[in-house]
Amino acid sequence: MSGAIRHVTITGRVQGVGYRAWVHEHANARGLEGWVRNRRDGSVEAVFAGPDDVVADMIKACGRGPISARVDRVQAGAGTPDLLNLRGAGERFAFLPTV
Repeated sequence: MSGAIRHVTITGRVQGVGYRAWVHEHANARGLEGWVRNRRDGSVEAVFAGPDDVVADMIKACGRGPISARVDRVQAGAGTPDLLNLRGAGERFAFLPTV
């Protein structure tokens, strides 16, 4: 994998509205690697890896999310290969358990 790895946290009304499924669908459509999961604090966390411009576009899209979501904030920072590798072997884009 070459390009960017970004670690993203999305807050607002992002659980119980199909947000994770939306992220999974849109990340796969863009050919990104990574994962998405809920956090017990009500946020959604994701890691996106791929070409810089595609990752940036995905992060921008996270600010909208699915129609039933209300995104208050998208916080993005540098990701690491260790974070990316939390997904299972052979998975391109995964759902991870809630933490």
